[in-house]
Amino acid sequence: MSRIGQLRHPNIVPLLGFCVVEEERLLVYKHMESGALSKVMKEPGETLLDWATRLRIAVGAARGLAWLHHGFQIPQVHQNLSSSAVLLDEDYEARITDVGLTRLVRMAPGEGGDTSPFLNGDFGEFGYVAPEYASNPVGTMKGDTYAFGVILFELVSGQEAATVTSDVVGEGFKGTLVDWVYQLKSSGRIADAVDKSLSGKGHDSEISEFLKVAFQCIVARPKERISMYRVYHTVKSIGTGRDVSEQFDEFPLTHNKDDSDTM
Repeated sequence: MSRIGQLRHPNIVPLLGFCVVEEERLLVYKHMESGALSKVMKEPGETLLDWATRLRIAVGAARGLAWLHHGFQIPQVHQNLSSSAVLLDEDYEARITDVGLTRLVRMAPGEGGDTSPFLNGDFGEFGYVAPEYASNPVGTMKGDTYAFGVILFELVSGQEAATVTSDVVGEGFKGTLVDWVYQLKSSGRIADAVDKSLSGKGHDSEISEFLKVAFQCIVARPKERISMYRVYHTVKSIGTGRDVSEQFDEFPLTHNKDDSDTM
């Protein structure tokens, strides 16, 4: 708890305190006015996110996760990343939450010491789980990178990780968002993955580069996935000129930057 409470970064939701009363265990985080990215992406109408906002969210979330991975001698692995764990403040700036929560649940007294989703065969939220967890259920940096790639696909497609709406893929498709984008890529139709509200707005080249990063995150072999250090810097470069590329020099990314590192 002390270690989690000391994590302070502009793109991490700060843990303010905790409360233990008999069997109740409560964590108190700073309130994020706009809620979870997963919820915001489902809201129709006026809250529909434009490309500049989606790109800024991606850069902010990448910056936060990259800091967890590369700002410490010993990486901080999230282990249960999803669009529900990316919260947005009143300005739609992204902050990652639930950092260390999987480890806390696993260590909870009286729970038998095996309640982690990585130990019970439930490896996190469906649709975000890296394929290697099926045979090696240990949270890794590259597992986080895979989940982040899925979030990038959610941002660009407007679809959910676990299911794709039938009006987009038709009634016969059964699979996840990753299954769908791979199917489109193999048939040369990856442009069909882009949210219709983003198409034809003059952002096609940026979206194409964005998709390339997302695919580099979800490569099946962990050693071939790019690091979050590279994800952050690449996505930030896409957003150059869109007020998303500010540096946080007080939070340097100095460790574990090699893409071949499978931690």
